[in-house]
Amino acid sequence: MRLAAHELHDLQELTMSCVNSITNMGYMVQHVQDQEFKSILERHFPFHVRDYNMKVEFLNQMDGAKKELSLLKEDGKLSDFTKSPVNQYPPVQPRTMVDNMNDREMATAYLLTLKRSGREYAYSAMEAANPEIRSFLQTCFMMSCSHAYDMWQYMVKKGFYPLEPADQSMTAKIGAVYQVVPEDQEQIQQYANQYQNPTNGSSDQLYQ
Repeated sequence: MRLAAHELHDLQELTMSCVNSITNMGYMVQHVQDQEFKSILERHFPFHVRDYNMKVEFLNQMDGAKKELSLLKEDGKLSDFTKSPVNQYPPVQPRTMVDNMNDREMATAYLLTLKRSGREYAYSAMEAANPEIRSFLQTCFMMSCSHAYDMWQYMVKKGFYPLEPADQSMTAKIGAVYQVVPEDQEQIQQYANQYQNPTNGSSDQLYQ
């Protein structure tokens, strides 16, 4: 595929990142002890392989990628999305001598990898010129978001990721600063009717 110079460099960096992610996941799935964590890795793994293979196709094939990257619909599993289900967070200290990573270390590494790759996808998608590359990178960003949400919820349930409610008085104080703009204004309605952009899906669904 013909690429702009900046698209080539972005794809190179993102493909190298995939090499790292897949290698790490290959290690983790063989060493993780917790079955829930293992299931998450096994469910995510084929999507990361497909993501990598599509990048390789974009780099090597004149007509671009022939495969498609599917998405997992996000599933909110926590009973309270503002408060941790555990009463006390287990302490952690970085180890300086490591033979094998434990489940918490692997979960942390995987979540941070997903967050980093998500930011890189978002930035690269903003810069991409080719509509096909741009759409692919946007889908990769949503994949990273979905997978990160799975891992974040897992870590919250284990007490590995602190989750506390915001102070209600501070929330009310900040919220009172901002006032809603009425959308039924003639000017807003005129623009909405004049420039009717097509929509794809809705904000409560995660589709490709």
